[in-house]
Amino acid sequence: MTDTTSRIAHIYRYPVKGLSAESLQEVHLSPGQGLPHDRRFAIAHGATRFDRKAPQWLPKTNFLMLMRDEKLAQLSVAFAPETGMLTISRGGKPVVQAKADEPMGQTLIGQFFAGFMGDAARGTPRLLEAAGHMFSDVREKYISLINLASVQDLERVVRQPVDPLRFRANIYLTDTPAWSEFSWVGCEFAIGDTRLRVTKKIERCGATNVDPETAARDMNIPRALQQGFGHVDMGIYAEVLHGGDIATGDTITVPA
Repeated sequence: MTDTTSRIAHIYRYPVKGLSAESLQEVHLSPGQGLPHDRRFAIAHGATRFDRKAPQWLPKTNFLMLMRDEKLAQLSVAFAPETGMLTISRGGKPVVQAKADEPMGQTLIGQFFAGFMGDAARGTPRLLEAAGHMFSDVREKYISLINLASVQDLERVVRQPVDPLRFRANIYLTDTPAWSEFSWVGCEFAIGDTRLRVTKKIERCGATNVDPETAARDMNIPRALQQGFGHVDMGIYAEVLHGGDIATGDTITVPA
């Protein structure tokens, strides 16, 4: 049997949990870590308890999130890791710019979200960060992958275009048959010298119902998946076993 091959079409990170993606051409992966600066920050509700010195994983209900706060999709972010500067824009115009890795900047960003979200913020929002912590929807530090062919097959079911960014993945794959990625669970794969192991499928929630371009809650993706395919999964999680550099266009090799 021959190995299965795929190709990286896109790489994205999401510096702030629940906010927009940043496209990357290449990135370095480290063992046991997620994509660098992915979900590095999160916007917590006023009542959320989080110890920056001893960070613990918290469910997404503790933070502003697309599943409940679709208004967040009106915003776009740009993060400069070398300076810590986070720029949040609305309609292409910056609305707040501050150093997200410093207390004063975090306060300014929290004040913006207090005004932007109003009562939905449930108190005064806070921009959170903790050294080495990742505000992921799962406890583990994984890389998420989406097969673009599977998204296209979902479009066949819903009879309309589906923006792949609804699924907020790190790596988008091409040249792979629809849904074949589910057979990778438990397998290791290589991207050049980098090795990863697929841990599980990704179960989808109502966050995918929000159009990332218009901020409209215009589809029911979990229901469409259930009705069309008998499950609510789209994409896979993988853990990094051996680090290295990856880039768009790179080939992924999964042993047969």
